[in-house]
Amino acid sequence: MFHSDFPLVSIIIGTYNGELYLSAQLDSIFQQTYPNIEVIAIDDCSTDNTISILHKYAAQHKNLQIIQNTTNIGYIKNFEK
Repeated sequence: MFHSDFPLVSIIIGTYNGELYLSAQLDSIFQQTYPNIEVIAIDDCSTDNTISILHKYAAQHKNLQIIQNTTNIGYIKNFEK
């Protein structure tokens, strides 16, 4: 939800086969009390359930955007992207 009284804070998450810890990470982010955040998850071609988890959270949190790489570019390039 957008709150014009607070500057937008963008949180970027680089993911790759992170299903074991991703839910805990997202829960922590979405439990924060700051009201004006956007979360951008950039997935580097995960082969586990990472994408499914991201889509589950995106259905509940409209401020979560998911970007999926078409090829694996490695963690450095993924964060640079």
